[in-house]
Amino acid sequence: MIRYILIAAVIFVIYILMLRPGRMPKEVDDRLWMSYYAHRGLHQKDKSIPENSMAAFKKAVTAGYGIEMDLNLTADGKIIVFHDDNLLRLCGVDKLITDCTYDELLAYNLENTAEKIPLFEDVLKMVDGKVPLIVELKNTKNLNELCSMTARYLDNYEGLYCVESFHPLIVRWFYKNRPDVVRGQLSVGRKSLKGLDVKFWQWLLIISFATNFLARPHFMAFCHDDARRKLGLSLFHLLTGRLVGWTVQDTDDIEYCKKKFDAIIFEYFEP
Repeated sequence: MIRYILIAAVIFVIYILMLRPGRMPKEVDDRLWMSYYAHRGLHQKDKSIPENSMAAFKKAVTAGYGIEMDLNLTADGKIIVFHDDNLLRLCGVDKLITDCTYDELLAYNLENTAEKIPLFEDVLKMVDGKVPLIVELKNTKNLNELCSMTARYLDNYEGLYCVESFHPLIVRWFYKNRPDVVRGQLSVGRKSLKGLDVKFWQWLLIISFATNFLARPHFMAFCHDDARRKLGLSLFHLLTGRLVGWTVQDTDDIEYCKKKFDAIIFEYFEP
């Protein structure tokens, strides 16, 4: 019996060492953990203000909310703020982002509005440090290029920000190359996995925290609806890791989310 207890204890210690968060940089402003971040900007459910548009970001800044945004890379190496890898859902054209130059993308509007797909550098200039940012880097075949270019823009940005990704190698890139940048690992429970651009093997690794020892994230950004009774999340938090909950709507249990998470990414209402 003692032998089995010792084996279990060793396994538990290994698990703790595996999932522990990175050491938070000393100079991190607590305002980074403000309560609410607007998911893809303060966009509207009726699509009159599209997601990840300059209009949505300006509205979030005016309202004083933090902003969560998504970065992608064009064929000519421009960083754009756009969630999908395909233009179909938002622009009605079946083309991959990676097959289009930025000039080609300017031919298309977002959700039948006058809004265009913005450049990351233009969004940074507009926000100008007025509110904190959560910058999500999307999966791309040019992973290192997206990471290095994003880092160079953020090196010259004086506002508060952190980075996150579903791809553990993106989180690891910042761990190795920009250790003082706050980084987060995106994750989700199995019931909410459908429709996300996450391969099943990749999900198995991040849901088990098996990639934490490679990337040492400072926070876990977890689908709020899947976060209940997740021992790993609770242990990560006890080990001083931060928790961010996404994407909360007005029909969700907001009081639970405020207690569970250090920051909340919300959508389609103003908390």
